[in-house]
Amino acid sequence: MSVAPTAGRAVPESSEAWSERKGELVRHYRDLRPTFGDRGDWALPAVLRYQAEHRPDAVWLDVPEEGRTWTFGQMLAAAETVARALLAAGAVPGDRVVVVAGNSSRFVRTWLGCGMGGLVEVPVNTAYEEEFLAHQIRTIRAKYAVVDDIYAERFVRIATASTDIEKFWVIDTGSRDHAIEVLCSAGWEAVPWEDLENDASMGETPEAMGKIPEAVGEIPEVMGKIPQPTGEIPETPPSSPSDLPVVNPRDLASVLFTSGTTGLSKGVAMPHAQMYFFADLCVSLTRLTPQDAWMAVTPLFYGNAQLMAAYPTLVAGARFVLRSGFSAPDWIDQIRESRVTVTTFAGAMMDGIWRQPPRPDDADNPLRCVFAAGGPLSIQEPMRERYGIEAFVDVFGLTEITAPIMTPYGEDRPPGAVGLQADEWFDVALVDPDTDEEVPVGVTGELIVRPKVPFICSTGYYNMPDITVEAWRNLWFHTGDMLRRDADGWFYFVDRIKDKLRRSGENISSFQVELAILAHPAVEECCVIAVPGETGEDEVMAYLIVREEVTPEEVWEWCDTRIPDFAVPRYLRFVADLPKTPSQRVQRNTLRAAGVTPDTQDRTSPS
Repeated sequence: MSVAPTAGRAVPESSEAWSERKGELVRHYRDLRPTFGDRGDWALPAVLRYQAEHRPDAVWLDVPEEGRTWTFGQMLAAAETVARALLAAGAVPGDRVVVVAGNSSRFVRTWLGCGMGGLVEVPVNTAYEEEFLAHQIRTIRAKYAVVDDIYAERFVRIATASTDIEKFWVIDTGSRDHAIEVLCSAGWEAVPWEDLENDASMGETPEAMGKIPEAVGEIPEVMGKIPQPTGEIPETPPSSPSDLPVVNPRDLASVLFTSGTTGLSKGVAMPHAQMYFFADLCVSLTRLTPQDAWMAVTPLFYGNAQLMAAYPTLVAGARFVLRSGFSAPDWIDQIRESRVTVTTFAGAMMDGIWRQPPRPDDADNPLRCVFAAGGPLSIQEPMRERYGIEAFVDVFGLTEITAPIMTPYGEDRPPGAVGLQADEWFDVALVDPDTDEEVPVGVTGELIVRPKVPFICSTGYYNMPDITVEAWRNLWFHTGDMLRRDADGWFYFVDRIKDKLRRSGENISSFQVELAILAHPAVEECCVIAVPGETGEDEVMAYLIVREEVTPEEVWEWCDTRIPDFAVPRYLRFVADLPKTPSQRVQRNTLRAAGVTPDTQDRTSPS
């Protein structure tokens, strides 16, 4: 196997970014050049061994709350130690290992150890318990589990769903011995996590956590400058030790479960090649180099942190800063303390940071790039100015298909655009969801995707063949997302199919109505749904959580100047909270089932 060198990440737009499509010139995303040129090396062991061989003393994992760092060389040794321990316990390549744990270095070493041993990591949301947890455990049929001590009793309560599990390794957060006793009393074998890695020298404490060891390299002058990659890629990557299995890019690496907002959560089966491609896609998106440091504050059981922060730094040879969670008041201080150049926003994080009291030194920080996943577009430019951020980047994709639509680095997008098609890697079409026939340019259709390269998309839903076949009907993956494309090739998200409304003969995007209402300063959260109307069409209903008092009339007046008449909600219901899945997605089915309640405000009712 061989790995080709990668050109500089600062790739200017060229004529090659345009192509003719049905008589039109359409722009594409053409800046995705894999770091490892040979697809035979797209597996975690090859990537980690390469970095450990060529930058063994450079810090990769930096966990400030643990006061420890791990170099690439140390992490390779730690991961191989964990792999050997799992295999010695009886695991064989392909066995699943469930991980129910918060962010920590032990989680990271477990994930990498699974990869080095050819085992399948299955991270589970720590909010899951009872039937939510039982469904995933039954589906995955894992033999082994790594859990934080505080989650041990959950498995006892779902013991009938956990009969396939043979052994637990328990991470100590303060009650490890009690957790082991509880699990052993229920009939399982349970031991401390440290049994997987007994060598205490794997990590080291820097003299001061605010100081980055010299091996990381100097942090570049990031404002107004795109760093270039350093180092050379070898012709031949390091080989596997004889006592560890050879891991193929086609082998299953992880199973990540979807949120299950409209049904049971589905386990997305991700081969090593897809995990690698997802990570390298983020390297391209953010112009990541060995001089960078990427901070993650979201949970490692989400792809947002593992695939789109940790793994990209492994591919690029950058530093990965892992925090236990998100704190809006502490965010900018953490950026400075760890000299972070790239980070990720998810959901409401950006809004939470924006609402912090401004400081005169907000822009005095090394941050150059933010991967803004799902944040409000309206405050990106003010955030850029306030914190001196060079670029906001984004993608449109799913765990199942990585990201076929991406945004060029540092480029201003048309308002509302989510990106351009990465056409060298994916076929993309917008179709009528009932017929799968392609819709014209400018018309909203369901996004369907298929890869042009083997194994860069999921191989299906684990142990769910019927749902897999339905999702991949006509040999295209059906995302369930409604988008439109303009004549230049930019894509715009409109709605989820199941969230679409139709009123007065017009299709309505609940997403766009929500955005308009959320712009009201009194509104903290909003969810728009369809409820049955008297004429057989939908009526629009908005659930609102407010941060200050506001009347229904004030909300309706706000909507009248921002939303088409046919899309203004007839019904408003003010609530203290919204029903959500453990991954914090609104359970719209629950709201639809409730319908119009006695405390719902109806605009058509007499005052």
